[in-house]
Amino acid sequence: MHSAHFDGSFAGWREAARTLLCHGLAPHQVNWRGDGDSGGLFDQAPSPVNTQPAAEPPRIPRQLLELLQSAACFRVEDRWSLLYRVLWRVAQGDRAAMLPGDIDGSQLHKRLKAVRREAHHLHAFVRFHPRPETVEGPQLVAWHEPAHDILHSASEHFAERLGRSTWLIATPDDGIYWDGRHLHYQRPCPDEWQRLAQTPEDDGQALWLAYYGSTFNPARLNRSALENSLPVRFWKNLPEGPLIPQLMSQARAGAQRDGQATAVAQQAGKSIRYNVAKKPPISGNADPAPHH
Repeated sequence: MHSAHFDGSFAGWREAARTLLCHGLAPHQVNWRGDGDSGGLFDQAPSPVNTQPAAEPPRIPRQLLELLQSAACFRVEDRWSLLYRVLWRVAQGDRAAMLPGDIDGSQLHKRLKAVRREAHHLHAFVRFHPRPETVEGPQLVAWHEPAHDILHSASEHFAERLGRSTWLIATPDDGIYWDGRHLHYQRPCPDEWQRLAQTPEDDGQALWLAYYGSTFNPARLNRSALENSLPVRFWKNLPEGPLIPQLMSQARAGAQRDGQATAVAQQAGKSIRYNVAKKPPISGNADPAPHH
């Protein structure tokens, strides 16, 4: 068994995988160890490759490399093993490994789907907090806890939409900072970045909570749909997160039946009643004669 050590990045894995492919090492002969992987008591130290490299390196489709790079963001213990297994099979001429109907391809595409969904969660559920204009550093800060390593690849979304505003997103594992022109990615996330993101100085948060609570319509509450579109694991990091259980409780206690009718009825002003039963029939004459 060959123990393949690398820096834990896709670029590092790709270089190691290329070397192993050229020396003809099959997937079952390789034990992958990236930086940050917890080693066991009986794990082998890095071992040299004893076989001679092939005369020509195998040709790999660019599409496959793009799929593997995206799937590498999926956090699971055997993420690198599956990638090398798919890579090995395609290099041997078995392109079915790239397809969803294949046993390895199925796992690959499930991971790709999960990574895409997690990138969507980042775009939808990040809440930037403005910082005072008098302080240095990013103008906007946000804390997020993604399930997969999507921060680096998915953050260009904000660079395109926030213009030259400087912003920072910190996570428990990594962080990214936009200085108005360039993205600066750090892994692990610096302690200072984490502190800024977790302790925002946002004077407008109370106004946002008041707005969110006033626009919540309990009559349209569907808990399963809410938790599917806004998973519970994100609530703790959203400004409105603490309000959601309270609003849901009020809905179950009767607000869902009344909807917003009670709030509307309590408003000052005249009420106008319409007698629906005595409503005149619709005439076919578009311009009825006036009554004298």
